[in-house]
Amino acid sequence: MFKKNRMFIIVLLTIFISILTSNISYGNSAEPPSILIIVPNAPNDLEITIGSGDTSAKARETNKLIETHYTFYSHEIRMASDYTLRISTGELKYEIPLEKPIKSYNNIYTLDLDGQTLTPGKLLSRSISLVTMRVILTLLIEGALFWQFGFKNKQSWIAFLMINLVTQGALNIWINGFPPMQSYILFSLIFAEIIIISAEIFAFLMFIKEHSRSVKVSYVIAANVLSLIVGGYIITILPI
Repeated sequence: MFKKNRMFIIVLLTIFISILTSNISYGNSAEPPSILIIVPNAPNDLEITIGSGDTSAKARETNKLIETHYTFYSHEIRMASDYTLRISTGELKYEIPLEKPIKSYNNIYTLDLDGQTLTPGKLLSRSISLVTMRVILTLLIEGALFWQFGFKNKQSWIAFLMINLVTQGALNIWINGFPPMQSYILFSLIFAEIIIISAEIFAFLMFIKEHSRSVKVSYVIAANVLSLIVGGYIITILPI
């Protein structure tokens, strides 16, 4: 049993290292934003522009329920007279100078509207909240199906939680590494789910003793397909 467990851990770690170290490429993809500004709980009248006068560009808005993304593309930025962001909402108006971006694409910032500060990258608190939210939702969905498949034994539920915390935790940490406006994440998600299904089948057959082999395999496939469908919808309305 020790050798089997050790082999399982080695295989699982190899799979997740390969997922977490995957590189993002943009061949034959739509142009990603050059500058993306994340604004939590942005008011409806918030406007962000770069430059001034006739050489200014207004950011495009994408609402993600708990935050709004304001994006500028490279051809819009080239037209701007300077790299000063002008923020306006209600009676509040101020400017934030922005250094010329080093990268052509995916320069991500987080705007604290009240504090009037612009922080490079995504906030750690945001990442932790989104990863936790997605993992809990997945556990609820797959847990409900686990119960429907007739798994009632306490040891089965402990194994279910441990396996899913590892697989779904790794998956969602990997997803968090994508830019917020990644266009083709669903295709990457499908590929990752195939790997997770294989890993979970292996783990369920090893650690869960309830029910037959076919029932456990059927559950893993059904649960992951269901969470993929729900997750695919969620990432269209919530941020990543």
